Amino acid sequence: MPLDLARLRRRPDVEHATLQAHDAADRLLLDEAAPLLSAAASDLSGVVVIGDTHGALTLSLLVDLAGPLARLRAHTDSVLGEQALVANAAEVGVDLPASVLGHDPYADPAALLAGAQVVLLRLTRSLAALEEVAQLVAAHADPAVHVVAGGRDKHMTPAMNAILARSFEDVHASRGRQKSRVLHARGARPGPLTYPHRATVPAVVGERDVVVVSHGAAFAGASLDLGTRALLTHLPRMAPGAQDAINLGCGTGVLAAALAMTRPELEVLATDASAAAVASARATAVANDVESRVRVRRADGLAGLPERSTDLIVCNPPFHSGAAVVPDAGVRLLRGTRRVLRPDGELWTVYNSRLSRARELRRTVGPTEVIADDGRFTVARTTLGS
Repeated sequence: MPLDLARLRRRPDVEHATLQAHDAADRLLLDEAAPLLSAAASDLSGVVVIGDTHGALTLSLLVDLAGPLARLRAHTDSVLGEQALVANAAEVGVDLPASVLGHDPYADPAALLAGAQVVLLRLTRSLAALEEVAQLVAAHADPAVHVVAGGRDKHMTPAMNAILARSFEDVHASRGRQKSRVLHARGARPGPLTYPHRATVPAVVGERDVVVVSHGAAFAGASLDLGTRALLTHLPRMAPGAQDAINLGCGTGVLAAALAMTRPELEVLATDASAAAVASARATAVANDVESRVRVRRADGLAGLPERSTDLIVCNPPFHSGAAVVPDAGVRLLRGTRRVLRPDGELWTVYNSRLSRARELRRTVGPTEVIADDGRFTVARTTLGS
């Protein structure tokens, strides 16, 4: 019996009334891949799932297909999506072997992709993410690999066909269904791996330029987004006596690297839910010769960190969950700030000025002072208060 996708939940990802743990693109992708999967059912070591945010694809395969399922491999970028997949497996009673997850395509792409004959890929808006995945699949999967990439029409563009065509001989689209579509790609053409990208950003504070390294799925790529730039200008005045700091939601690690470069007394922890961000931040720290003072961790915000363990938290919080705008995503990331900050510690954040987050910061963390507001971005300093 097919998996009832309606039973899947997003927890512990952002809970939002309009967001589901599956959509029509998942169903179309499974249908388009069905003939290929039936042929591979006797050896699912050749099947890889990438970008399955909450388990609709991975768990459907484990339910619907017979064979040595323990060798199925999957990767989802967000640790929250990965945790939701594990929770959904327990909820629907699916045996999820430990070997299915835990593959890092940036540190060891072959461990995820070697021998893959069928790759199911959920498409996002990010063309850079698609390009990097296509290059890795063509380079490391079986030469006869068949990629089945599905997404919502509103997130897809003709450029995706062109990107896949640079790594595969044959690329064609399925018929659309329920505002979703699938791209099929075959005939791998391994070529140069052009990711991660690398760029030098002129110094905003201090004398040293910052080298930014970015994998395809990392926010803002190898550049400096305006919110991060606004925070960087205030680095010298952040918690002047701090000995340690956390760059929460670190992205490519620009803030973490800049903190370590401009304040040599600081030990910095950079943390992000995204595997692409974590790989990027590690590479950014190495590129700026601060890897000895910048640790990088893939985690759900501040989860697992000791109480009263840091003097400074710096955060440019996200306001999206996947492609959907979810302002509460940033608020969720900041949960645990009161627990982790030392009594005299400081939280520095930047947010879109129209969101007026100072009131929320005062309610959830403590006294909040608006340090700067240029009409687009607001920089705020928050303390625990009494």
